[in-house]
Amino acid sequence: MFGATIPSTHAGKLRQAVPKLEGLDRIDRRLLAALQDDAGVTHAALAQRVHLSPTAVLRRIERLKREGYIRRTVALVDPARIDLPVLVVVGVVLDRSTPDSFAAFEAAAKGLAGCLECHLVAGEFDYFLMIRTKDIARFNHLHGEAIIRLPGVRQTRTFFVLNEVVSTTALPV
Repeated sequence: MFGATIPSTHAGKLRQAVPKLEGLDRIDRRLLAALQDDAGVTHAALAQRVHLSPTAVLRRIERLKREGYIRRTVALVDPARIDLPVLVVVGVVLDRSTPDSFAAFEAAAKGLAGCLECHLVAGEFDYFLMIRTKDIARFNHLHGEAIIRLPGVRQTRTFFVLNEVVSTTALPV
């Protein structure tokens, strides 16, 4: 099944799953999509894309920020260019499932070097950590010195990412 493609009729249906968002019109959606693609684009270029004046675009963007649709604007740095090419997913099982143990783990995970994401999940694991590192040796050191020493950790399972098939921050708007 490796290398299989989704028939075009199904692929189109997958991409059509855009949620209904109250308070956003077609122009707001186009602005959000364009900003997710390149937040560094000028207001003049955005204005051309959505057929508004640059002033109107600026007002809309400020409103979208004020209303919480845009949380912040960031630059996406290429991990390979800064010598962090290895992505590791770590499943974590805690020794207790209590609010205090979750809070202690989460507070400590926020300070874990290279930790990009920490998700509380349902199922076999309590948390998944997404970690960027230089190489397997550096991850092994981080695992032995920090990850297994996080509060409440009973067990971990490590998954080294071989190929990032889909990696995006863009949400369907």
